[in-house]
Amino acid sequence: MTSIALIDGNNFYVSCERVFQPELEGKPVVVLSNNDGCVVARSQEVRALGVAMGVPWFKLRDLAKQHSIIARSSNYTLYGDMSQRMHTVIGQFAPEQEIYSIDETFLDLTGFNCDLIEYGQQIRQRVRQWTGIPVCVGIGSSKTLAKLANHCAKKAHVSSMADGVTDLNQLSASGLRELFSRIEVGEVWGVGRRIKERLNGMGIETVQQLKDSSISKIKNEFNVVLARTVAELNGDACLSMEEVAPPKQQIMSSRSFGQPVFLLEDLNEAVLSYTSRAAEKLRKQNHVAGSIQVYVRTNPFKPDEPQYNNGVTVKLLNSTNNTFRLAEAALYGLKKIYKMGYAYKKAGIMLTDLCPEHQVPVDLFSGFDLPESQRAKTLMATLDEINAKMGRGTVRSAGEGVQKAWAMRSSNKSSAFTTDWEQLAVVS
Repeated sequence: MTSIALIDGNNFYVSCERVFQPELEGKPVVVLSNNDGCVVARSQEVRALGVAMGVPWFKLRDLAKQHSIIARSSNYTLYGDMSQRMHTVIGQFAPEQEIYSIDETFLDLTGFNCDLIEYGQQIRQRVRQWTGIPVCVGIGSSKTLAKLANHCAKKAHVSSMADGVTDLNQLSASGLRELFSRIEVGEVWGVGRRIKERLNGMGIETVQQLKDSSISKIKNEFNVVLARTVAELNGDACLSMEEVAPPKQQIMSSRSFGQPVFLLEDLNEAVLSYTSRAAEKLRKQNHVAGSIQVYVRTNPFKPDEPQYNNGVTVKLLNSTNNTFRLAEAALYGLKKIYKMGYAYKKAGIMLTDLCPEHQVPVDLFSGFDLPESQRAKTLMATLDEINAKMGRGTVRSAGEGVQKAWAMRSSNKSSAFTTDWEQLAVVS
């Protein structure tokens, strides 16, 4: 029987904060989105208070004071580094690994001649010991069942299983039916709020009812994706393991500003910074971009202020992943759409028309200078290497600025405990 495991970090962002701040253990903690706007992660203590994901922080001020909720600004550099460490440890337990998200990994455990419940506990213990991150392990005969098993492991739905690990393959048919009849259909991977409401309208309220549904009917009423989900709930593995994530077809980089921006000079700095980050991602997947889109907008939540939003796509003469070439095009586009007198709240760029670098044809009539191109590639590779080793932004374009008045608010941001020599944790 196929055995797919999903290992998921518990309350991942909060757990990352707690690794280097043990005083946060057992206390109600939330992690906030960009500009300290909304709740994007909650500890179990906060969940018990009924705080939902996405709630604006300003609406929780009174509750936070009442229950001493601790807020941390999002620290994606820390979370990304901890994610890489966690996935590296997990990858030691199976030859086939698919990193699905920042805090989720699939492993193919098919053919392992051991008790997979015990093996799951070994995974949990080693990840906790080596990284400090608590995880749960769900095992099933398909990816969808593995995700559902992970949910069961978190909620302790199967009392006969070890804490934090659930293997649906070890349950009998009657045991599975009883379990799935207790879990509402919205817990199934890919069943969002709107699909859940439509399924409920059809009388499908539990996982078991969806599992028993006609695949052809679900395909006609919804789409082939949900039909595959039903097949996967019945143990038919339709989603194969992907050892290498497919390259992105578009790369976007954007942020809301910490305070209103009025001047073109400040917008230039922000757009240059976003372009630099996107170009780094582009080179990482060995692609080039043929176009770059730039956009700006004011704050739509302040209707009493003058509103303006606009964007433009700049077609590049030659596809590239060179930061400086992309930045030149981005600033050209920004200058075309910028208007004085507006309080800009957000800007961003998107790289489009992506293709693998080796597939770009050489235009013999465009004045293509191979030595110059090679020098540019070497420069970009050196820039990426230094920033990867010393921290993002160590080497950057002077145009990105120093003061960065447009930067996001992050008044409660923790230190870069693992990526900055000056902020490493000190043992006294």
